[in-house]
Amino acid sequence: MVAFLFILPALVLLLAITIYPLIRTLTLSFKSLELTISPLEQSVGLDNYKRVFTDDPRFWNALQNTGMLAFGGVALQLVLGVTLALMAIEMGRTRTVWVTLFLIPIMIAPVVAGFQFRVIFNDTFGPLNYLIKTLSGNHIRPPAWVANPDTSLLTIMITDVWQWTPFMLLLALAGLESLSVEIMEAAQVDGASYWQILWRIRLPLLLPILMLGVLIRVMDVFKTFDLVFLLTGGGPGSSSETVAFYTYLNGFKFFSMGYTAALAFIQLIVIIIISRIFLTLLKRRGTLQ
Repeated sequence: MVAFLFILPALVLLLAITIYPLIRTLTLSFKSLELTISPLEQSVGLDNYKRVFTDDPRFWNALQNTGMLAFGGVALQLVLGVTLALMAIEMGRTRTVWVTLFLIPIMIAPVVAGFQFRVIFNDTFGPLNYLIKTLSGNHIRPPAWVANPDTSLLTIMITDVWQWTPFMLLLALAGLESLSVEIMEAAQVDGASYWQILWRIRLPLLLPILMLGVLIRVMDVFKTFDLVFLLTGGGPGSSSETVAFYTYLNGFKFFSMGYTAALAFIQLIVIIIISRIFLTLLKRRGTLQ
């Protein structure tokens, strides 16, 4: 009883800031609450969810954009992170200096990174377009990166890759340093080349930790809001909207709270499904019990 009293404040705080809002959001997703019209709630059953799946192409566009960032961007981060880790593991004494420099982007707040790349991608005075014009002798007309629907999502992906590739670098480097040296030496004695050791020993042994890193980054990408808000504002039109940003618009611009709650729970379900797939794959490999 005494032990329960000691943990009671933590339980009450947990219920107040996590469990209650979660349950409240779930119940609200089955209601219509349009604050621009009336503060009164009306029960609508599954209409909000039906509207998402059958009558909201903007949601599917946002989900597609999020998927491109989650799988295209994270895949690029994985490749770059592993490549940099393989380079760093061979650097010897200078490794600490180089890894520290590589980690600078991850130390920067996303808001600062978003503003920084907004300046870089500016089509009028941005350094990127100036560099393109200079190197091409003014023969190439660079695009308006954030104002062009064909490149607006790309600017978000580039910024995200720049900032979070060091995370993959850290995971891969930690994994490489934990590998048994005896295995590598035995493979070399048997005549295995560098690439054979890499593809048949190193990468298979690194796969579990890399899969966990990919899972963490995919879940994080589904929450991407700040970069979209700062770089493109979801535009032009809705060409660079993510699910998180579209949910924000419905809640804090259109004040459609019931529909926003449904969007939030659908996003949660998608993340749970993706997480379950990754964890099942890890369990099959014997990494998780």
